[in-house]
Amino acid sequence: MKEIFGFTHYSFFTEMSELALKHESFDLSLGLPDFDIDERLKSFLKESADLDTHNYEPLAGNPLLITNIIGFNTKRKNSIPLQSNEITIVPCATFALYTALKSILNQHDEVIIIQPSYYTYAPAVVMNGGIPVYYDLEPDFTINWDLLKTCISEKTKAIIVNSPQNPTGKIWKQEDWNRLYELIKDRDAYLISEEIYDTYCYDDAEHYSSFIHPELKERTFCIFSFGKMFHTSGWKASYMLASEKLTALFRIHQQYISYSANAPAQYALAKYLEVFDPSENKAMMQKKRDIFDEMLKETPLQIEKQAEGSVFQVVNFRNVSKTMTDVEFSKWLTIDKKVACLPLSAFYNSRQNSDYIRFSFAKKDEVIIQALEHLKKNL
Repeated sequence: MKEIFGFTHYSFFTEMSELALKHESFDLSLGLPDFDIDERLKSFLKESADLDTHNYEPLAGNPLLITNIIGFNTKRKNSIPLQSNEITIVPCATFALYTALKSILNQHDEVIIIQPSYYTYAPAVVMNGGIPVYYDLEPDFTINWDLLKTCISEKTKAIIVNSPQNPTGKIWKQEDWNRLYELIKDRDAYLISEEIYDTYCYDDAEHYSSFIHPELKERTFCIFSFGKMFHTSGWKASYMLASEKLTALFRIHQQYISYSANAPAQYALAKYLEVFDPSENKAMMQKKRDIFDEMLKETPLQIEKQAEGSVFQVVNFRNVSKTMTDVEFSKWLTIDKKVACLPLSAFYNSRQNSDYIRFSFAKKDEVIIQALEHLKKNL
């Protein structure tokens, strides 16, 4: 295997999906929706093709889209008050993460990564000259704040947080942001907060953004994703919130990397935000989670903590196998039992095993039902 920047260029994310395709398995491994987008969103994209939206947008982004992002976030239950100079349209969340790190890191600065976490975080740190420092969540995926504190040093330049979290489905509450601020308030440390599943908070939970916190806001790059919100990841358009000072710093680097994002998509997204109802989005995905979780109860697999948010459910598989690693079990489930998942160890830097696998329920209802019926009969 080829190694790049000290990280193995190899991913269970693609391998498991390829195994699912090869063995004609139900693919619940990746968070890529298999259902269609809103017809209104399609019509706005078609409309944009007839307008003058084919050249570069401004560095900040389409002015109408920025205005409508302000309106959308103002109407939320936990509203995020925004100014236009705090918003930047970016090609994707991964770009925003990388460029935010580039804006603040010097050689050998440390960045704390809370694991399990998405696999792009550590490489983005290393490619910008930083050193990843890993903090592992407790067995129930909660934070031990005393242990997290021990990861912070004079070299700490940033902490990366993801809420709602992939893969655990945990949501950071206001109290969590308060506690994080207490840990870093006397240090020259920044927060990179990836909140790309913000519209998927279930039951009585509401998304509470780090950008609402008055003190954290001044040191936060807060990342959102239209691709996750609207199932349009291929459109390559997301947005980032940061203070005016951090936004200016971010754009210094952005202008030399991507400059702007997909122009026709920005227009379509701007128009769609005028009619988008996030409660419908939430209800649709919560229904999928509930179908998955209820049907899984009829199998030996076990849900210890129901996902509070995101589009993923972590499942304990030890009732089925005491001896297989999570990687071995994931491959066996995909190849022999025809339902694809991901091993939780894929979300850790050095962990080779766990008791858990991760499923995505961002799929058509019938696919979820057929997959779980199959597991019920064959596990």
